[in-house]
Amino acid sequence: MTSEKKVLMEIKNLKKDFKVKGKTKGGKKAVLHALQEINLEIYEGEILGVIGESGCGKSTLGRCLVGLHKPTAGDILFEGKSIRNISSREKLSLCKNIQMIFQDPYSSLDPRHTAADSVSEPMIVHKTVKGKKELEKRVLELFKQVGLDVQHMNRYPHEFSGGQRQRLNVARAISINPKLIICDEPVSALDVSIQAQIINLLKTLQKKYNLTYVFISHDLSVVKYVSDRIVIMYLGKIVEICRGGDIYKNPLHPYTQALLSAIPPESPEEEKERIVLSGEVPSPIGEREGCPMSGRCTRCMERCKKEVPELRNHGEEGHQVACFLYEKES
Repeated sequence: MTSEKKVLMEIKNLKKDFKVKGKTKGGKKAVLHALQEINLEIYEGEILGVIGESGCGKSTLGRCLVGLHKPTAGDILFEGKSIRNISSREKLSLCKNIQMIFQDPYSSLDPRHTAADSVSEPMIVHKTVKGKKELEKRVLELFKQVGLDVQHMNRYPHEFSGGQRQRLNVARAISINPKLIICDEPVSALDVSIQAQIINLLKTLQKKYNLTYVFISHDLSVVKYVSDRIVIMYLGKIVEICRGGDIYKNPLHPYTQALLSAIPPESPEEEKERIVLSGEVPSPIGEREGCPMSGRCTRCMERCKKEVPELRNHGEEGHQVACFLYEKES
């Protein structure tokens, strides 16, 4: 991304902790550190992919951005204004501009509402349409845009397939013309053939309305296909940021390299070196020293066990990595 791009959202030193039962070895109350010192800029009109294994904090990040979780520390700026400690009126306006598509398409729909009711509700709450006729017209347009049959407007969620329910969630998310949509693993619960349809639908709508997406997933191939930039997370921290096309060409962080090596080769005849990370993923509960990857990294140095590397620019524009291996070269 170039400096000409407008920053839609800026995340500064974001932390999110959760209290858990029990105490640490030192007798202190146990705390789960879900996010640690997250610094990130989200540009207007881009698709920012966020990837990492289960428990890395990517979904927690998405929920903080949309306001479902209150950060423990740090700040989130939307269009230059902090969204922490805002008034009820400002929060309603923020909800209109930032929407979310959840992983489970069924649990995110009210089973008592018809499909038409689910799509029309945000427009009624935010008063984006005038009168019943305009509302019905807008719902009809949205159904057509996401590929749903208008004859099914009065069906209930349990009468739809998984893919149809997710199309319904997409229609609901774009109904009030938001500026930013957080997509939290929106296709992981769907069949592979349906996944492709939903991904292509999201890309089409993004181009049509100049939407900004934060696309959270654990599938590298999906993230690479949709993303302009990619963020790689490990144990609550960002370890690498790069352009979408660079993730396969030039992975820098040992964790990114290990992730890519786990993807099966396209051809059975193709030989691929597998990078195996030894040991277990460290617990996010309690305090710890050094790089979160130090106990599993094959290239770990003594410094890695005591200090935490910061994200630094390396090589091509916009490519950042948090690893001491590249500090001398940067």
